[in-house]
Amino acid sequence: PVPVETGDRAVYTALLTHDEQVDVLERLDFVLRNISELRQEVEELRNSLQHLAAEIVSEVRSHLEETQKVTRRRRFPFPRERSDSIGSSSIYFTASSGTANTDDGESEGGYTTANAESDYDRESERESEEGEDEVSCETVRTVRRDSLDLVNEDETHLILDPSLEEGLGQLLQQADRLHNGDEQEKREGFQLLLNNKLVYADQKDFLWRLARAYSDMCEITEDTDEKRSYASDGKEEIEIALQKWDQSAECHQWYAILCGQLSEHESIQKRIQTGYVFKEHIDKAIELKPEDPKSYYLLGRWCYQVSHLGWLEKKTASALFEAPPTATVQDALQNFLRVEELSPGFSKAGRVYIAKCYRDLGNNSAAVLWMNLASELPVNTKEDAESERELEEMWSV
Repeated sequence: PVPVETGDRAVYTALLTHDEQVDVLERLDFVLRNISELRQEVEELRNSLQHLAAEIVSEVRSHLEETQKVTRRRRFPFPRERSDSIGSSSIYFTASSGTANTDDGESEGGYTTANAESDYDRESERESEEGEDEVSCETVRTVRRDSLDLVNEDETHLILDPSLEEGLGQLLQQADRLHNGDEQEKREGFQLLLNNKLVYADQKDFLWRLARAYSDMCEITEDTDEKRSYASDGKEEIEIALQKWDQSAECHQWYAILCGQLSEHESIQKRIQTGYVFKEHIDKAIELKPEDPKSYYLLGRWCYQVSHLGWLEKKTASALFEAPPTATVQDALQNFLRVEELSPGFSKAGRVYIAKCYRDLGNNSAAVLWMNLASELPVNTKEDAESERELEEMWSV
């Protein structure tokens, strides 16, 4: 209210009517309630953020502790890689360059952590392994070795019960038959080996066939993530085998193949690096088993692809390694011809490659001869199917 002069007396008149005052008071009350609720919400949000931060810290701590445990107990001395199949178009490069290995292996810090493991942890792990031995001895009699010790093949060969040994022979025959079948049979073979892994996981011939089955699954699946997963898991299995059976040609061969399968999903640098590993293990497989046509076929593939490296690949290899990979079309041709010498008609793809080599060398009559010979063979694999398409293109030129 404000005074308003009217003669000798002042009369107070209100600026707002009673209804307007009530309306203002209601609005103020509404604002105050909202402010109070907002303060409450802010407090709840603060508490939630503090709780979330505590959960994140707890999860990170748990993850770090688990990572340290895995690092201490990791049993694979080989670096994990990603690679591609013998049927892929990955680049397989040459033998070891003598430079420092840049694979993503275990770091020196990881080694220090492993050596810093407490006596309690080691004793607990030893008791756990002894418990596993007591359970498994009813089916498999074996002299257990620590998986990090590299010992002779004769010392690590397990003694199976006669019934299990006979069962293993039948299992391996069935696995070979399914491996040579169609895609559905390959899947059945893969599942068959997985189902028997607990019984025969310490047998060399079982392990390299299991790695081969992983390679089959990598080849037949269409999903990129699944391809990478199958190749990675298969490489893990064959790494275990190589620790015990370094003199097995099959173990070296399938290690090289799985490295090749994984490299398809990697950068140029990683593929080049993997190529050196591929060549090294194929050379070792040939040294151990010089009459195996498959190893010469793989080496021929490698030589052919190296001879056709692009400018970028050559520059990358020269920058990363002291001795860049070198191979010629003639080198590739000699290996493919060696395959035919050991096993005539080994594969349709092999004969197509011989035709391509002769074509690149300018010998068109020999190229046509091998194109005709390739046409006589059936299509048995995805790689054969790709070669069939290449053959059709060659005929059309």
